[in-house]
Amino acid sequence: MEIGQVVALGVIATIIILVIKEYRPDLARQLSIAAGIIILLFLLDYLRTVLNVITEVILRADMNIFFLQILFRIVGVAYIAEFGAQVCRDAGENTIASKIELAGKIFILALAIPIIISVMETILNFVP
Repeated sequence: MEIGQVVALGVIATIIILVIKEYRPDLARQLSIAAGIIILLFLLDYLRTVLNVITEVILRADMNIFFLQILFRIVGVAYIAEFGAQVCRDAGENTIASKIELAGKIFILALAIPIIISVMETILNFVP
């Protein structure tokens, strides 16, 4: 799905939601979440392509795949947390959205610990 189609889907869904919201706010909220999920599902193929290209480059460069796996997990956590937070914001739950974002940041920090340790060890090896 090209960006024009994604934008068109988003704009059309928004117009429909604005019209329905006056009469059925509950249905409008469900349509909003459904539109977001549909857009996300269309983007999964592009995300898969990007991840495959990055993996191939890393493998050709004979780099440690362990760090690439951590990087992919971090990116995945960031996207999932952002998506969850936006769904909560769309539903009017800003407090829950903030907590999801905080949880995402803490998970990212926890996942990054091996990379942080590796960088610190590398720096310490250069220091006499």
